[in-house]
Amino acid sequence: MSEWTQLWLDYRKVCDGIEKVNVIVRDFSKENRVIKSLLDEITRGMKGLTGAEISVAIKDEFEGKSEDGTLNVAIQKNDEILAEGYRIFRKGSEVLLEAADEKGALYGTYHILRMTARGELIDGLEKKCDPDNPLRMMNHWDNMDGSIERGYSGRSFFYKNNEVIVDDRTRDYARFMASIGINGVVINNVNVKEAASYMITDRYFDKLKEMSDVFADYGIKMYLSLNFASPIELGGMKVCDPLDPEVIKWWEDKCKEVFTALPDLGGFLVKADSEGRPGPFTYGRTQADGANMLADVVKPYDKLIIWRCFVYNCTQDWRDTKTDRARAGYDYFKDLDGKYHENVILQIKNGPMDFQIREPVSPLLGGLTKTNQMLEVQIAQEYTGQQIDLCYLIPLFKEVLDFKTYCQKDKDTVADIISGRAFGNKNCGMAAVINTGNDKNWTGNDLAAANLYGFGRLAYDMSLSAEEIAREWVAQTFALEKADEDIIVKMLIESRDIYEKYTCPLGIGWMVTPNTHYGPSVDGYEYSRWGTYHRADHLGLGVDRSDKGTGYAMQYYPENASKYNEMEKCPEELLLFFHHVPYSYKLKDGRTLIQYIYDSHFEGESRAEEMAESWEKLKGKISDESFKRVKNRFERQLYNAKEWRDQVNTYFYRKSGIADEKGRKIYE
Repeated sequence: MSEWTQLWLDYRKVCDGIEKVNVIVRDFSKENRVIKSLLDEITRGMKGLTGAEISVAIKDEFEGKSEDGTLNVAIQKNDEILAEGYRIFRKGSEVLLEAADEKGALYGTYHILRMTARGELIDGLEKKCDPDNPLRMMNHWDNMDGSIERGYSGRSFFYKNNEVIVDDRTRDYARFMASIGINGVVINNVNVKEAASYMITDRYFDKLKEMSDVFADYGIKMYLSLNFASPIELGGMKVCDPLDPEVIKWWEDKCKEVFTALPDLGGFLVKADSEGRPGPFTYGRTQADGANMLADVVKPYDKLIIWRCFVYNCTQDWRDTKTDRARAGYDYFKDLDGKYHENVILQIKNGPMDFQIREPVSPLLGGLTKTNQMLEVQIAQEYTGQQIDLCYLIPLFKEVLDFKTYCQKDKDTVADIISGRAFGNKNCGMAAVINTGNDKNWTGNDLAAANLYGFGRLAYDMSLSAEEIAREWVAQTFALEKADEDIIVKMLIESRDIYEKYTCPLGIGWMVTPNTHYGPSVDGYEYSRWGTYHRADHLGLGVDRSDKGTGYAMQYYPENASKYNEMEKCPEELLLFFHHVPYSYKLKDGRTLIQYIYDSHFEGESRAEEMAESWEKLKGKISDESFKRVKNRFERQLYNAKEWRDQVNTYFYRKSGIADEKGRKIYE
């Protein structure tokens, strides 16, 4: 058996009646590396899905015969189509794929294979697809020793013992990414340390060039996370001040060396001034000073600087009720709007805190109107079950994309902003902290691959619904009958709500075990330096972020600020994020806050049990290996859900002294 699975590209036979597939490529060069990958993939895919004989040729005219049992696929250029977009048409036995460039042709090829796997490549088909986001990226948090920060699927398949690995798995990974429309991959952790600092030296250039070439075969740009302190750590300098002429000269020399050795590198991702990382603040400079210095250095090579906005004071005192970590991103970056150079992109987390199961959309998204912006989400489930608990995150991402910022009269959603529709930006898009590792199934929990697949599909086409994406993934991954497919789709769609119900109520977040971030510890971070407080006392719960508290609510445009600022108007799913609420406060359905906490935690755990029971119905209908892996994860999830239910309910019963109206078991 293979050392690893093929995820949604398993290409099991699902289609009868096709005996031969003729593939003709026109206008594209047969020497083009992406076209070569395209031809390899359509041969592999069609052979697996149909069992047919495959014929591939590059020529000007199509000479195949239209006859029973034959499918003729023509792939050709059409300069009227947008970059990386494609059109698919089928009439009888003829399928035509048109694209403006080789990337669009490759994405269209994967779409043909996707439709074939689902029985949708039907006569009369017309499908038009253009990418919504210019940049569609995966961020790896892999370290060169083989560990992965917040990795829940084994160790890195990029690195081992401080060496770069390039092998067949690298190529399969590139195939998976291309199949969902990813066009950029950051291969190392944003917290650059130790050996990773030397990735911009000749110690690693040869292997990095080899890896970059594999990605380029599939239309993917490779990026590196950069150590802002490299002039000190590599250059022996005393400072890394971005305005120091000698520091600038060091970076100029270094980037000439890097881009000569790695000409296809897309640029650098930078995390500075956060969680112990050095940055411009050390020298009294702004974030724009740091980003623009690097942007100017890489501009002659037509490269990008992606600058993370995860910057906050990580030495907060829990006694201080005015300093608010949630405010930090906006406070540090808003006044610099319009000061960043064109090849700088600010990468902004979806919420102001840190990838919680529920938090408001960052006010920076929309707050900035003159700066390139990129949305950052996390598909590695750091705070959402760590690929043990099932938590399908595409509904969460859809909510973020659909959020109205009110930054202008129309075209004001997050989707409008990050796609460039709002302000005409070309350097923008979506990035995700990825959830892969060297486990045989890549994502630890087989079902967690739905988040990996879903992010790519959503980044390319933001109009897709969470259910559409789930159905695509389930069909390609498991090839089940419709009734059984429905079981998994239902589990996926409901899983985020279930996880939220048995963990943190109404947007308060955190309450997790320190350091590992898995499982409950209600006061685990309550007196820490990280600013992740819930402020529970004997009267109520929640953080006052109104104009009478930290003032965070006022960072939004008036339409949202007025809603968030008043307890009675605040969306209840975010109530505790914005307000300190009495336990006796009545929600819209008439329940008190304390009763909601009890009810939601009992309900969440109960529904988790129902999901586990649903999985049992699929025994014998999917591979035994996959079934057992997921069954094991559900057993662990149920234990976790019970711990959350009992610890949270007990904690708030002890705090409030108010009993559950329904008399259920709560520990004293």
